[in-house]
Amino acid sequence: MISNVVPVPNGEIISQHDQKKQKPKLSFIDIVSSLKDRTSKCDMRKIIHSVKVGLALVLVSLLYLLDPLFQKVGQNAMWAIMTVVVVFEFYAGATLSKGINRAIGTVLGGGLGCMAAILADKSGEIGGALVVGISVIVIGAGATYSRMIPSVKKRYDYGVMIFILTFNLVVVSGVRADKIMKLAGERLSTIGMGFAVCIFTSFIYPIWASDELHSSTASKFDKLASSIQGCLEEYFKIADDKEKQPTIDVSGCKSVLHSKSSDESLSNFAKWEPWHGKFGFFYPWEKYLQIGEVLRELAASVLSFKGCVQSVRQPSTTQRDSIKELCETIGLSIAWILKEVGESIRDMKICRTKVLISPRTQCMIQELSLLVKTLENSTENLGLASFIFHLLELVEKVEMVAIKVEELGEIARFHNKKVDV
Repeated sequence: MISNVVPVPNGEIISQHDQKKQKPKLSFIDIVSSLKDRTSKCDMRKIIHSVKVGLALVLVSLLYLLDPLFQKVGQNAMWAIMTVVVVFEFYAGATLSKGINRAIGTVLGGGLGCMAAILADKSGEIGGALVVGISVIVIGAGATYSRMIPSVKKRYDYGVMIFILTFNLVVVSGVRADKIMKLAGERLSTIGMGFAVCIFTSFIYPIWASDELHSSTASKFDKLASSIQGCLEEYFKIADDKEKQPTIDVSGCKSVLHSKSSDESLSNFAKWEPWHGKFGFFYPWEKYLQIGEVLRELAASVLSFKGCVQSVRQPSTTQRDSIKELCETIGLSIAWILKEVGESIRDMKICRTKVLISPRTQCMIQELSLLVKTLENSTENLGLASFIFHLLELVEKVEMVAIKVEELGEIARFHNKKVDV
């Protein structure tokens, strides 16, 4: 067998076969740093949530494992375990929402089901069948219709579903009237035990949906500011080579565009959460949804602006250089305003729109508007006018979102923020 050799500077020869056998020696410090890097890449909140779910399941399983508890609850302990599995969510607000909805739905559904079952038991065989059939149709149809009402579906859909399920299980169970109340009480108590375990473990290192919505909304401003700056930088770097396409990172804009469902869910969960940290009762979470809507419009405008920048029908370098200083100054002003507004949300300090948009910036905007009106009809001027139009549209959207954030600060009673213009 012939093995290849590799010469080294000191004259020694090492075969490739020996090289493969040699493995780098890792010190204890290297191993620790590697584990630290891997752990930092993982979201610790997911690990904490997983541990809490495991802890909750262990606690609720004690109803089966401990004989004194099992003798009291019996096989109804499975309802407590089922409650933990179904109710426990990632955010504390989501757990409270599902838990309260489940409790209300179970109580109302069980109560009405018991009344219908007792009435059916006293109405004889034929009368009882009619009572059960009519009550199931009326209650089932009415509750199902209520699930299609937007306001009910948004916050109470799970509760209504549990109400329908509990009502039908009770009313058609065929249990005699004297045993229905006892069975309902036992199951309700075990469900309450499961819910109590969920709340107890959920508030150990709680993960608040309100904090997530607050921080994610603030971070969107930085993403949009970076995208706008990237578009302007690439636009004025393009040479006369029409085949060259700029590389602009607009991933932040796309994440903002796809954030509607996440924002709505976080806002709904935040409304269920108790007073904690910076957020009290009746905090204006609806304003965050309004701000998010304007930010999505701004993100769409940025993507349109990117398309304009990447268009092959662009004016010459000379024409672009003539507006370079003016446009870059306005672009820097837009990015600065977005970052200031995002920071005002993050720090809960109000920023006045009149202070953010300085008279100098307004003069530049008017100058650009007049420039568009004076451009003659030609291919190059059309491209230049399109670029200016998109830039002015960004300015309008930024002013709009600044106003929305100012309204949020007034309603939520943010502290006044000093801005260096």
